[in-house]
Amino acid sequence: MKSAMENPVSVQSPPVSAAALWTGRVLSALVILFLVFDSGLKFVKPVPRPVEEAFTHIGWPLGLAVCLATILLGCTILYAIPRTAILGAILLTGYLGGAVATHLRVGDPLFSHVLFPIYVGGLLWLGVYLRDARLRALVPLRSST
Repeated sequence: MKSAMENPVSVQSPPVSAAALWTGRVLSALVILFLVFDSGLKFVKPVPRPVEEAFTHIGWPLGLAVCLATILLGCTILYAIPRTAILGAILLTGYLGGAVATHLRVGDPLFSHVLFPIYVGGLLWLGVYLRDARLRALVPLRSST
């Protein structure tokens, strides 16, 4: 009798069009550029005024800026590497969820601040979904019947 590892179930994803692949790459690139820029601002010394004002507004000590920037940059690098893109997307989802909770806690406007990380997360996942066959096989949008 064969074990499950010797006879794995093969899940096939439909081939993606060149347009969808390039759309995924462009969306992912835009997300990566935004997140690298965001993390980069937190590394700058002296701290830029908008970063200082944002940390004051949310009630976090400015000393956390480099730690948050390091976490964000690390997760973004994982997302940018094709072999680890899904892991990066999962970790970035957690990071962005923290941003949603933080903005909600301080009473920021819903559509411009609270939901902004969700917009970024949606683009992030759409980008990786369009460019990664493993994710399309795992989460098919169409039924196979």
